[in-house]
Amino acid sequence: MKTSQYIIFFLVVFTVYFIGNLYIFLKGYNILPRGNRLLYSIIFAALASIFIIAKILESRHSTVFSDILNIAGGFWLAFLVYGFIFFLLSDVIIIVLRIAGQAGPENIPVYRKWAFIITVSLSALLITGGFINAVIPVVRKYDIRIDKQTDNAGSLRIAAVSDIHLGSIIRKRSIKKLSRMLEDMKPDAVFLLGDIIDGELGPVLRGDLLQYFTGPHTKDGLYAITGNHEFIGGAQRTIPYIESKGIRVLMDEIIVLPGGIQVIGRIDRDAFRYSGKPRKTIEELVRDIDHSRPLILLDHQPMELGESEKYGVDLQLSGHTHNGQLWPLNYIINKIFEVGYGYRKKGNTHIIVSSGYGLWGPRVRTRSRPEVLQIDIEFTGSK
Repeated sequence: MKTSQYIIFFLVVFTVYFIGNLYIFLKGYNILPRGNRLLYSIIFAALASIFIIAKILESRHSTVFSDILNIAGGFWLAFLVYGFIFFLLSDVIIIVLRIAGQAGPENIPVYRKWAFIITVSLSALLITGGFINAVIPVVRKYDIRIDKQTDNAGSLRIAAVSDIHLGSIIRKRSIKKLSRMLEDMKPDAVFLLGDIIDGELGPVLRGDLLQYFTGPHTKDGLYAITGNHEFIGGAQRTIPYIESKGIRVLMDEIIVLPGGIQVIGRIDRDAFRYSGKPRKTIEELVRDIDHSRPLILLDHQPMELGESEKYGVDLQLSGHTHNGQLWPLNYIINKIFEVGYGYRKKGNTHIIVSSGYGLWGPRVRTRSRPEVLQIDIEFTGSK
């Protein structure tokens, strides 16, 4: 990514973050007595700065202290989302009440006080529930049929995991739990669908966290693709680290599993922003494949679904979206992506988008559970 693009990106993000925090800050500041405003300002500024400080420290030297700040800062991000939504809703309500003649100037201070109390309480309740939800992953099962020919492989069980985001927040305990879940599934093949690493590699290397990923013994292998976060953290370091743990990373490559089942692993589309090199198109990737045999496409971001259908992909597995992670962001995700989460069939192409196992930012999920996909495929073509 060019320096100018970095500057523009961070300016936009910082501006949005600053405005959101300022809006919430003023809601509390205006209801407090003058004698308490200085203390409130100091505490608020410290909380609003935690996430930024954590990211700076993490990029320079990862420690347990920077992990703690990342976790705390993540919870503040979740509060920023819900605080903004509920305060905005309270402002709309008071405008409606004033227009209807139900609220006069004498009622405004009391209304603002209760709006603050209710907003903080509801936000805390949602964040607490979302945290509990975020640490209890589930296995999401799909059964599909592909009318293609194989060599004596009547079925295939795939375990697919997207968006682990191993780093400051998702650490040893989570990766061990994932390993146990995969072992219990007894899959024929395991596919990691990108964003294995959260970003900066320092928090992962500090505890060599990927050593605790003990993938199950499979007859067809363990494969991964890159996500956008592999490039955020520096692909030249991140990808060799992943491969050093016995995980083959497919970079616009095709492999053939036993039975003649073809698998394409695409480079993430965001790689272009960092390397300046475009990835191969689906048309280029399928040029030399056998279209009479099953074709599975692994692509981190669920884009170009029409191309997958056009060029005969039987099953596309993706992640990236987290299903919004925090309600109501899922509605935005569903506007951006044709399939933001779950299963859809487009022509003869089965498309499954996972909400992911890990998360980014707050360890909070108020929209969906963290999940591991179990996909049982039956091949019904003539042998």
